[in-house]
Amino acid sequence: MVRRKYSPWVWIPSLCIAEEIPSAVVMFVALLMFMQFGADETMSALYSGLLFLPWVMKSYFHSKVRNAGNYKRNLHWVELLMFICLMGIAVYISETKVQDWLLFIFLFVLSFLCAWHELLSRMYYSRMLYPLEQQLYGNTKMVSSQLTLVVTYGILLIVAGGFEVFFRSYQKAWAMESSLVAGGFLVFFVLNFVVLQHPHVFNRHRHESLKDSVKTELHSLARFKQKPHVLTMLISLFVLLLPQALLFNTRVFFLLASSEEGGLSCSVQDVGFAQGTIGVVAFFLGVIIGRAMMKKNGQSAMFWDTAVVLTLSPLSYWLMARNPQPDSLLLICCMTFFAQLCFGFGLNVCRPFIIYISEQRYRNTTNFLYVPLVASLMVVPMTLSGWLCTELGYQTFFLACAAIAPVAWILLVVCKTKSILFNE
Repeated sequence: MVRRKYSPWVWIPSLCIAEEIPSAVVMFVALLMFMQFGADETMSALYSGLLFLPWVMKSYFHSKVRNAGNYKRNLHWVELLMFICLMGIAVYISETKVQDWLLFIFLFVLSFLCAWHELLSRMYYSRMLYPLEQQLYGNTKMVSSQLTLVVTYGILLIVAGGFEVFFRSYQKAWAMESSLVAGGFLVFFVLNFVVLQHPHVFNRHRHESLKDSVKTELHSLARFKQKPHVLTMLISLFVLLLPQALLFNTRVFFLLASSEEGGLSCSVQDVGFAQGTIGVVAFFLGVIIGRAMMKKNGQSAMFWDTAVVLTLSPLSYWLMARNPQPDSLLLICCMTFFAQLCFGFGLNVCRPFIIYISEQRYRNTTNFLYVPLVASLMVVPMTLSGWLCTELGYQTFFLACAAIAPVAWILLVVCKTKSILFNE
């Protein structure tokens, strides 16, 4: 019996959705879960920051995955493990008194599987599609990922808030929410089992141990270190990303905190709508606009535009933290939209840094947050951000984030960063 061949218009969205549902859980929804189950801001930020470690570590498994072959079968196994992990979270939350550290372990395993899945998906795309076809279906992949993120982060938070009201118990609400996520993922896991095909061409592969894979990646890092001005580039990129890394979790703390604590007293539904829906849409809109302008005008011409805009979003949160604070969800959404639009637009400044440091390896990435280089620069500030905002207070903390912007601009000028990146 000849198996039916499915169009890339079918399996690309299916594979992207299966990748983004659990990724959104570990990158965004997990922060709310830690807070709901008793972790304070310091520990919630620490846990959420550590969930990014698999995206840093995945670079060391890159060559092992590349040489593994049979990406279709491996994708099925990883997706099965992801479903088991999602169901395990749902059962754990519903059956026992939840310990935040054990919930973190569940989510860390899920984050590791997400990173592995992203590597396998990338290899599967490269085997199934020729380079011209990859360009043709690039927008399909990006739109599928973005829409999934909006639904998972935004709408599911709104639903979780509704469950809290209905069940009058946050534990039952999050158990039901986790079950829905697992059930939704199961649909696309089964769909991928049906529609994914064996790639047309398999490169000859060899079985490589984890030790050999790590050695290969360390050799790659050694080559990166030999590039001229690489330390200058890393420092410049770190300072540019620092305000966004510090804001990544604390903006949610600020929305949820009571007015006595200096926050905006938003509900989970409000956060889901303002940050998870409006904010995510604004972020991806900014990414698309920035990418289009870079393509039209050139990366060199847009360098300062993206670098300056990236560092503007802390101003929105500083203005909201000042008295009088916004008292309507519409105004909060407008300020969040501006902040996330700046973040998405400005994040395109990472592209020339990534190309310069790692050459061709991440040239075609569609999500900079998945790049180990960017994730590694953001992870430490993310883990410390909860403690910092607790010590400084929201208004002072956001002002400090905004003040980093001029420092970044001066550093770029002094180091002649643009001249180095573009050989000017």
